[in-house]
Amino acid sequence: MPAFFHPEFWNLSNAEFWVGVGLVIFLGILVLAKVPGAMAKALDAQGEKIQSELDEAARLRAEAEAMLAQIRQEKAEAEAQAADMLAAAEADARRIEVEAKAKLEETLARRQALAERRIAQAEAQATTEVKAAAADLAAKAAQDILTARLAAAKSDPLIDAAISQIGGKLN
Repeated sequence: MPAFFHPEFWNLSNAEFWVGVGLVIFLGILVLAKVPGAMAKALDAQGEKIQSELDEAARLRAEAEAMLAQIRQEKAEAEAQAADMLAAAEADARRIEVEAKAKLEETLARRQALAERRIAQAEAQATTEVKAAAADLAAKAAQDILTARLAAAKSDPLIDAAISQIGGKLN
């Protein structure tokens, strides 16, 4: 059985009785001073403050998620733009490579044609020089042979004139 229902509890000389009376008076003073209402208001204010902080946090989270989505979209756009730029650069590189090969082939063809023309000119010049040298040598040899034969056979003015003309006609 609790001490509250015990008959000695209600004895005025009992200390526990006076502690109980003091407690009831204290609680009465608190009620008269409206402490429970103030506590309720303070708790309500604290609850409202916490709720506003939660609302602010939810708003900030929504903003952060929106910013994250925007950043992801911008990243995707930047990656697509970079891929486009890379493809354009590769296409330009291939085009420049084709153009460079064509120019190189054209230059090589021109140089080869020029070299072939120079070789042909050199061959023609060499052929002309060889023919002239051969003609001069043949004319001199014929002149020497005819001179030697005629010197042995006595000199004839018609033969001498023919010999002197041979050199001019062979050149």
